[in-house]
Amino acid sequence: MTFDFSKYKDELLFVPLGGSNEIGMNLNLYTIGGKWLMVDCGIGFANEHLPGVDIIVPDITFIAERKKDLLGLVLTHAHEDHLGAVPWLWRELGCPIYATPFTATFLHHKLSEMGPGTQPKVIEMKCGSSVQIGPFGVDMIELTHSIPEMQAVAITTECGVVMHTGDWKFDSNPLIGPVSNYAQLTKYGDGNVLAMVCDSTNVFVEGESGSEGEVRKHLSKVIADCKQRTVVTTFASNLARVATIIQAAHDAGKIVALAGRSLHRVVEAAKESGYLAKDIELVSDKDVMSLSRKDVLIMCTGCQGEPRAALSRIARGDHPNIKLQAGDTVIFSSRKIPGNESRINRMHNQLVEKKVEVITDKNDMIHVSGHPARDELKRMYEMVRPHIAVPTHGEPRHLQEHAKLAKSLGVKETVLAHNGAIVWLAKGEASVIGKVQSGYVAIDGSSMIPTDGDIIRTRRKLRDDGAVFVSVVLGKNSDLMAPVQMVAPGLLDIKEDDELIAECVDEITRVLGSSKAKSGDAQIAEQVRLCVRKLLKKELDKKPVIEVHVARV
Repeated sequence: MTFDFSKYKDELLFVPLGGSNEIGMNLNLYTIGGKWLMVDCGIGFANEHLPGVDIIVPDITFIAERKKDLLGLVLTHAHEDHLGAVPWLWRELGCPIYATPFTATFLHHKLSEMGPGTQPKVIEMKCGSSVQIGPFGVDMIELTHSIPEMQAVAITTECGVVMHTGDWKFDSNPLIGPVSNYAQLTKYGDGNVLAMVCDSTNVFVEGESGSEGEVRKHLSKVIADCKQRTVVTTFASNLARVATIIQAAHDAGKIVALAGRSLHRVVEAAKESGYLAKDIELVSDKDVMSLSRKDVLIMCTGCQGEPRAALSRIARGDHPNIKLQAGDTVIFSSRKIPGNESRINRMHNQLVEKKVEVITDKNDMIHVSGHPARDELKRMYEMVRPHIAVPTHGEPRHLQEHAKLAKSLGVKETVLAHNGAIVWLAKGEASVIGKVQSGYVAIDGSSMIPTDGDIIRTRRKLRDDGAVFVSVVLGKNSDLMAPVQMVAPGLLDIKEDDELIAECVDEITRVLGSSKAKSGDAQIAEQVRLCVRKLLKKELDKKPVIEVHVARV
């Protein structure tokens, strides 16, 4: 049943379309007075359920149908899971985009790769500035994170103020950018915040997330101790870490090479925005193999095991330029995002088999999270003091634990919102009151395809059960004019399973002999398909993809 938003026209509603069932792929909507405001528009990582797909984006059918009332998209920061879907989805939205200078610069670099037709109006806002977007007063509040210019968004409406935190942490030594604006957060807390929509990523982690300054000390020592070729992988958009790796390499007398398009993109944006020196010395990955092994550090993408990323290709041995040898070192200055463990472990094993040393944050303090641990969450709630807590940016277990923590800190109401939930933000009545269409769309190469469509279903079937291809040549009267041809890649071995293949061919020949001239090509193909499926189900308990080609002579 379609939800009637007109009944709540004068109320403040929150509708997440991404990031409230998973970590990443954040897309959040607010509505009041019939108008809509979007906060963030990010990508997520695909899993093995989507063969051949690296990333996914939210299904925005619901808000695309209301695009005339969508007043703007506010970006909290330049991480891919908060803005990476803009190049793919903006054509369906058409609204202005509000972003700070670095975030806008990074976005322009991404948009330039998508070609013409994806050039939205981007309105730059100074860090900590304010703007009125229809019925929404938007106040940017500086917070520390692993990328410059992270901004919480305080949204003021006639129904009250919502503190939308985005990603954040409290870091006393962030290296890039200022510390969090504690005074502004406290000021809003003193003014009676209606609701806080808050990051849940590290809600199970006790204490604090740690400082980037401490990482620099430890990572510098680890890199200095590497005597052969050194590879460091991290999240490309973690600019503070990128700067640390470059500095540590230079301190150790190593030349830095970049491998991976997203790393080049973030470095160029940082240079343009003044966060990295424009004359910083970097070499191409094409030139790196000609340099002495002990004198080079390669910074690359792929810390999550993405199949087409630079490190995955290096580990497999099919990178066009970079090869590793025994005695080289690969440093993972990152953490495993839930769901990516198997891909990362496979990559670790591939590297170890090459006798490459693998160093992770289990060996040394070479990574800290950009998200708040429990003590930081407690401090945030003490400052903001919201009436309602709405956990986001987490899997269901993270959201539930965050809600329990908020209650223990005296928050009067908590709401567990899943993607597509319609949340009524009203004192004493905060709750999920309906749902809208939500889901995921797969980025397949340069195309977008539904995650629940025939293409993905067929790929899973091909992967799990293989395929059978049958070719029959019939005459005008449907007489068989040549021997039946059958191959079954991924299912039957042409040598080992020759008897079963011959049995299938005999059965197909029998079916064709009994169906002469009684049907057209489509009907004959279906009879052949059914007979092959029945036989293979009986012999192998498999249901492969079966394609039958009928030719006439």
